[in-house]
Amino acid sequence: MARVPSAAIAAAGLVGGYGVARWTKKRPLGGVVLAAAGAAAARQWQAQAGNAVAGGLTAAYVAAFAGSHPLAKKVGAWPSVLGVAGAVALASWAGADRRG
Repeated sequence: MARVPSAAIAAAGLVGGYGVARWTKKRPLGGVVLAAAGAAAARQWQAQAGNAVAGGLTAAYVAAFAGSHPLAKKVGAWPSVLGVAGAVALASWAGADRRG
């Protein structure tokens, strides 16, 4: 079975977490989606590129989530979420997926 790229997992976690929180009106449920995808991506980053890269990409994932909030005040919620998800996906591809 083909492996899902960690870039897709990370981006889906950010977009999916926001979408679930918005559509269900239950922010903790969105947080569960965000955390589950982040954990899955982090395991894959560690397996593909080692602890240092996994730590850096995990920090980028958390920073993207946090940074999307103030960015949303400037550009809107969906553009913000999609922008940070794209940035994390690119970093994930560059740091781990292209190696695997």
